[in-house]
Amino acid sequence: MLALLHTSPVHVPVFDALRDADHQGLELRHFVDEGLLDRARRHGPESVAAEVSAALERAVAYGARAVLCTCSTIGGVAEAAAAGAGVPVLRVDRPMAAAAVAAGSRVVVLATVRSTLDPTVALVEEEARRAGRDVTVRTLLVEEAWPRFEAGDHEGYARQVAAAADAVTGADAIVLAQASMTPARRLTRTTVPVLSSPRPGLAAGAAAVAATQV
Repeated sequence: MLALLHTSPVHVPVFDALRDADHQGLELRHFVDEGLLDRARRHGPESVAAEVSAALERAVAYGARAVLCTCSTIGGVAEAAAAGAGVPVLRVDRPMAAAAVAAGSRVVVLATVRSTLDPTVALVEEEARRAGRDVTVRTLLVEEAWPRFEAGDHEGYARQVAAAADAVTGADAIVLAQASMTPARRLTRTTVPVLSSPRPGLAAGAAAVAATQV
């Protein structure tokens, strides 16, 4: 079983649909704690480290063979807690970051929550070092879009994100830093690759579960 740690319930049907499309037979169990993101935004990701560790322990207690953290803000905190969890703990955006580095040397990280920027930039730079590539990372914060997401206007949210992506120039890849931004991909018109995390992240989680069953 793959456990997914979310900070919004909207991600549950997204990952269920991806499982049904790409990984039939994979058992998912969702753990949602909206307060984690609220506290991480106010006090920094490290402020929720103990709560994230406790969430991982609960997931393992329910039988998780691996855990996928779908929140980019706390993904690094979740990875850091893997040793104590006793199972693989993955952040959903790592495969996306690797794909961005492979696409070219100019990466733009697009986010709607400020607390996501630094962790995502650090992740892209880490993947660049791992790949032995020189990468320049720029950031673009579309903070005015986030209230739409919080209000449930997901289509309006996606349109604002897509418009921001279409305005980007001088980039080899655009990274949508939050899983919530994924629907914007279908609205973009830019020729620059626009990358999102749910599909490659879930594939990595599925592979981690399969590896424990060998």
